[in-house]
Amino acid sequence: MSSDELPGKGDRTRLRIRAAALASFRENGYDATTIRKIANELGISVGATHYHFPSKNHLIQELYLDVQEAHRATAEPLLGREGRLVDRLGIVYSSGLDQLTPYHSHAGEFLSAAVSPRSPINPLSTESAEALAIVQDLFAQAVDGASATSLPDDIRTLLPRALVLAHLLLALFWVYDTSEGQRRTRQLLDRGLKLLGSVLPLARLPILRGALRDMLTLVSDVHA
Repeated sequence: MSSDELPGKGDRTRLRIRAAALASFRENGYDATTIRKIANELGISVGATHYHFPSKNHLIQELYLDVQEAHRATAEPLLGREGRLVDRLGIVYSSGLDQLTPYHSHAGEFLSAAVSPRSPINPLSTESAEALAIVQDLFAQAVDGASATSLPDDIRTLLPRALVLAHLLLALFWVYDTSEGQRRTRQLLDRGLKLLGSVLPLARLPILRGALRDMLTLVSDVHA
């Protein structure tokens, strides 16, 4: 990296704040992580911290992006080695759960803060759109890159948005899952994938294609 490419002091400060916040969210949870605590840890002023991140919610968006970028980095190489659609979807779902695992002990705190539809850290909020788009793109890759799949074009187009909503519902179940290693969540995922593997081939039947398209459109409207 040349001297022209090195981050400036302001960028370095921002990166330090971001790294400290992500570590604190992982280790201490949502409630115990504050702007003041991060500033004290780094030996900078609260004002300087607010300059880069006006609120803790802005740091949560950085956490969302960090988790989903790690999700993408884990899932994409695995997708490149698998052709069967249901197995490809399983890769996206399971690798997404893997990235959430370090946060499970504090997951309830994050959910409480995000559950309001007006919350800027609600996963479906405008502020969270960039992170959610990564997930939707992974599902689109899983669908479009599957081998020996003859889904109708309209079903193929609508399916990723429905899969994203299912991902969010699975994550909600995961928050409440107290089984060892969230075993029940993994079992629910396995059963759901088996059911999906049985249902998707039916999309080729004209008598069922319209109903499935309408259902996926409805899900997309809920997502929107």
